[in-house]
Amino acid sequence: MNGISLLKCICDETRFEILELLQKNHELCVNDFVNELKKDQPLVSHHLKTLKKCGIVKSRDEGKKAMYTITNEQLSKLITNVTKTSKEIPNLCLDEKCC
Repeated sequence: MNGISLLKCICDETRFEILELLQKNHELCVNDFVNELKKDQPLVSHHLKTLKKCGIVKSRDEGKKAMYTITNEQLSKLITNVTKTSKEIPNLCLDEKCC
């Protein structure tokens, strides 16, 4: 995967929120995401499937639940750095039409 492909996979509000939650909590199930994000289960499952297909998250079965984690430490650090940088540079994009 090249950098642009990686960014396309994570540059969705819901997917990035999922990754932030995983980065903070290490491992969560679909119901955890639904409760935290206040979004419908089918939508959350769709985004988890996309992230899994891209190789960004992986899952393991725990009884009837699938538990999700970020696939590696580099991706977890990337999410941390993007979140941290966005808070440190709050006025990075002042033009509402650009992003």
